[in-house]
Amino acid sequence: MRRVVITGQGTINALGHDVPTTLAAMREGKCGIGPLDLRDVDRLSVKIGAQVRGYDPEALFNRQQIALYDRFTQFTLIAAHQALDHSGLVFGGEAATRAGVVLGTAGGGVNTWDENYRTVYEEGKNRVHPFVVPKLMNNAAASHVSMEWNLKGPSFSVATACASSNHAMGLAFQLIRGGACDVMVTGGSEAMLSFGGVKAWEGLRVMSKDACRPFSANRNGMVQGEGAAVFVFEDYDHAKRRGAEILAEVVGFAMTSDAADIVMPSKQGAGRAISGALKDARLNPEDICYINAHGTGTAANDKVECAAVADVFSHHADDLMISSTKSMHGHLIGATGAVELLACIMALRDGVIAPTIGYDEPDPECALDVVPNEAREAKVDAVLSNAFAFGGLNAVLALKAAP
Repeated sequence: MRRVVITGQGTINALGHDVPTTLAAMREGKCGIGPLDLRDVDRLSVKIGAQVRGYDPEALFNRQQIALYDRFTQFTLIAAHQALDHSGLVFGGEAATRAGVVLGTAGGGVNTWDENYRTVYEEGKNRVHPFVVPKLMNNAAASHVSMEWNLKGPSFSVATACASSNHAMGLAFQLIRGGACDVMVTGGSEAMLSFGGVKAWEGLRVMSKDACRPFSANRNGMVQGEGAAVFVFEDYDHAKRRGAEILAEVVGFAMTSDAADIVMPSKQGAGRAISGALKDARLNPEDICYINAHGTGTAANDKVECAAVADVFSHHADDLMISSTKSMHGHLIGATGAVELLACIMALRDGVIAPTIGYDEPDPECALDVVPNEAREAKVDAVLSNAFAFGGLNAVLALKAAP
């Protein structure tokens, strides 16, 4: 089997409009969560979120593009431009047929749905824009990336709620490792912060009205975010031949289903995904230095995840660093695993562990080193990135430092 490395990365999220700004914010423990700036926000019970501030689509896209690109697609293209520019790749001839796209999103064009429901139901109009369907479909972002960069290999979207990005990146990893492709553009994007998107989530009663405090005894729920992160995954030999900068190596992936409950997580299902990623990567538990946790800030998720980590890692769990960057950039639902992978790469490349901010009170059921409130310097050789979704769908990635 072939080795898979990461040779490009890009992002736009509540912490920054690019990778350097985002990583600087993670190092400083900055919080991207604040008051929502939305139409009809006064009708919402939850009025906070991790929005992308200072974003002007008209400065980046023309009117025809804006008519065709939902906000989640715009975010994807911005992050993809950064990642592909970083990689230095150009796709033509056979290279184009050996490259593809797999992206995660849970909601796709939620803003387009929201706008057009208003048009039909609130304003009483009988016609909508002819591009509504191609604008809102979940595969819109993947399709536009493939067209923009002439990527003619496997291209598709994955929608598995909060695990969408990890599933997408795991499948990209497997496609390259198995020889189907040489390069995959992968990651995820989400833009659910509209009136309808937030109102739907309010119904679940899992949202905090003031802050995201993963693993802290006084946590009271998750906070939604928006944005995208996109990466270039590449066959190691292919990358070496062209002298590419290698950011990290992807070494393992596992996915499991709890097959139990539509919203309540399972320790056993999460544990099997963690163990499976270690086995796939041929790593021992003691090899892992850091875990970027799913860490939503809900009592059910935090406790189950900590219990699963304790079971899999046994005595080594006390030596692990485990943090949730959702405390800073919010929960980007289908895109969250992609933004979190930035923190994993930072740990491997720079030896900086992003903190869990907002941590106030120890919780005996989350008695792990959660890197509270301040970033930490540490030599890191191998990491895991956890994603556990509604529907009981789990996806865990394992990475090592660049070879």
